[in-house]
Amino acid sequence: MSLSFDDIEALFSQRGHEQYSGEPVSQLEHALQCASLAEKDGASDAMVCAALLHDLGHLLHDLGESPSLKGVDDLHQFRALPWLRASFSTEVLDPIALHVDAKRYLCATRKSYYEALSEDSKRSLVLQGGVFTAEQCDAFMKRPGADEAIRLRIWDDLAKQANCPTQPLAYFLARAKRCLRH
Repeated sequence: MSLSFDDIEALFSQRGHEQYSGEPVSQLEHALQCASLAEKDGASDAMVCAALLHDLGHLLHDLGESPSLKGVDDLHQFRALPWLRASFSTEVLDPIALHVDAKRYLCATRKSYYEALSEDSKRSLVLQGGVFTAEQCDAFMKRPGADEAIRLRIWDDLAKQANCPTQPLAYFLARAKRCLRH
């Protein structure tokens, strides 16, 4: 079970136009902005790839737009992993898997972080387990990829700007191809 680059491109082509829950961007615009922010931050190819694909799980379910409005956690951070595991290393996959927990960590450790979250992100936070306790923060930071997941989460939060120009999907897929397992 794996997704080829053609499959990923097709997913973005078929479903990338869908609204990114409660935000003024589409799923594709969000992915491209996140990858652009990673690139501007000097991130490695693996981190740019993780930024591009971190929300791919939203495109792999039929729960409709804004499942959090229905009280559903779509578990998007895990949904794409089985499909990507054959192609990418943990350097790409760990930040994807941990980017939701990174939000929970940041809410616990940066007072202003929670206030800056969108309403949908606050709603999904509750469904995702809420703000981490001190013990959960310690455990999270001991996990491989935690620091990278925090970087990804910050780009994720910033990648919601209407009409923000980016490189096209093909450009970022070319960078992602450099991360393929051989």
